[in-house]
Amino acid sequence: MNLDAALVGPTASGKSRLAHRLAVEFPGVEILSLDSMSVYRGMDTATAKPTLDERREVVYHLVDVVSAREEFSVADALQRVRALRTESPERFLLGVGGTGLYARAIIDDLEIPGIFPEVRAELDLCHDPVVLYEELRRLDPLGASRTEPTNLRRIRRALEVCRATGRPFSSFGPGLESYPKSPVLQVGLFVEFAELDRRIEERLSSWVEEGLIEEIAGLLDEGVSRAALQAVGYKEFVAYVAGECSLEDSLREAVAHTRRLARRQWRWFRRDPRVIWCDEESVAYDLLARALERTRDVGD
Repeated sequence: MNLDAALVGPTASGKSRLAHRLAVEFPGVEILSLDSMSVYRGMDTATAKPTLDERREVVYHLVDVVSAREEFSVADALQRVRALRTESPERFLLGVGGTGLYARAIIDDLEIPGIFPEVRAELDLCHDPVVLYEELRRLDPLGASRTEPTNLRRIRRALEVCRATGRPFSSFGPGLESYPKSPVLQVGLFVEFAELDRRIEERLSSWVEEGLIEEIAGLLDEGVSRAALQAVGYKEFVAYVAGECSLEDSLREAVAHTRRLARRQWRWFRRDPRVIWCDEESVAYDLLARALERTRDVGD
């Protein structure tokens, strides 16, 4: 079992704050980030990472793992979590985040293919989704049927795995189609979308004031990986940094994209019948606190 409990849900729902509070009140609890962008050093503002003071109070994992110039996949995350469990099986890990695939892979210990840079470089030379999609249909008909013919990024990823492993990309993900029984308590925080939308706009505006633009400019100067550059809340401001649009336009686009992301995250987690949804933080707190108390009693 890679995790003991998980707190999931859409961005800006209050997960991180609640998880940190629990970890402070229950010494020994460590937090494992289920956010695909928190792994990158230097991407601090729009990932809502824990502050340095918070990280002095609580042990965090999968935060600031690699440079933003590097690629880091869900397979890499899963490998690190397995190693963490092997090294210290007695630790209590509370997973927190909104990246659905990270959560599923870690909670259910799925088989996830890695990254194959040489094959990826070859695929990057072709910019015609029609040509690549036809190849995907030949190599993995099922995978192709699940992929939008115009989604070049997803088509390339599927072909990368097909070419490198000799297996259909879809063969690695049968676990996503079912939800087996799991000892991991999963609690979801639900916030009405009107309130979530308000929080998202407010948060992005405050991040801009706190130095998000300067952070992005620094990342671009140092070099940033393709995966990191796709982060919602970052990619929308690249055009502004390049002088191609106004700050207002970039901010408006970032707000719209983040709101859509929140809805995708909600739909992803809603499909999992094992998630216990709470529309009040106090209810989510009580559920997780009882689980922590039981674990503490067993440990004693």
